[in-house]
Amino acid sequence: MNVTGLIPQLRTTNLQESIDFYVDILGFQLDFRYSDFYAGIQIGDQHLHLKLADEQDPSIGFVAEGDHLHLFLPTLDVDAEAERLRKQGVALSRGPANTPWGTREFYITDNQGHTLCFSQETT
Repeated sequence: MNVTGLIPQLRTTNLQESIDFYVDILGFQLDFRYSDFYAGIQIGDQHLHLKLADEQDPSIGFVAEGDHLHLFLPTLDVDAEAERLRKQGVALSRGPANTPWGTREFYITDNQGHTLCFSQETT
């Protein structure tokens, strides 16, 4: 098997609001939009797909209750990214803080409730 990438897909009940969040707030780029129900977001060399759904992603509650996450986003400067997002009006749900496993991380939730972790190696 020759896999050339991995692209997560998040469900959204409002595609345009999710595009606006990932592009205007987080600073990523809209790669494509297909009709009124699907879009691709480009994050550097990485991609994320958004799919319109009638109901909220059922994993949101499970992730929140279990202290899990939907997306893990490595970055080079967690503190600078946290400050940039705060200036954009994004509330951090955790951090930035150092972890026992050698990273510095902060968490946010997107406009749909998905949990995103931004992380930087500290070792």
